[in-house]
Amino acid sequence: MEMEKITDGKVVTLSYVLTADGEEVARTEDGDPLEYLHGAEDILPGLETALEGKAVGDKFTVTLAPDDAYGDYDEDDIEEVDKSDIPNVDELELGMMVEVEDEDGYSYMAYVAEIGDDVVTLDFNHPLAGKTLTYEGQIISVRAATEEELDHGHVHGAWNGYEFEEDDEEYEADDEE
Repeated sequence: MEMEKITDGKVVTLSYVLTADGEEVARTEDGDPLEYLHGAEDILPGLETALEGKAVGDKFTVTLAPDDAYGDYDEDDIEEVDKSDIPNVDELELGMMVEVEDEDGYSYMAYVAEIGDDVVTLDFNHPLAGKTLTYEGQIISVRAATEEELDHGHVHGAWNGYEFEEDDEEYEADDEE
């Protein structure tokens, strides 16, 4: 029997170790692999392209330059905010991810880069921006996605570490689209 290959519309399960500029920054744990819908842009496009055509058991090493990963680090994406403008400022810690809303109501994610006496420095760059990423891993399984997964654009059951149950509000909201 021929092994199913990774193509658009397939649910792929894989394990990996991720290094950024040679330093390990993430890994899947035994029993908790990454599962994604190929072709739905659920993972970095460069990684998705490199996995195209692979089959169960295949090992891979994929190196992505910043342009193919999280982009270059942008010094202009750093902002100092007066502590008086931040609710619960005493709960902030260095490296913590916070959600910031602008005057127009748009939300952005930022990392607390520095906490001074009067200001907090927020970094809106992705933590891996400007870094060369290397994924080393193995394909664990490949299966056809269900119609519902294709309609929603993501895997059901375990998606980016979140379990979806029939009665979850987020799951129901997806059904109403």
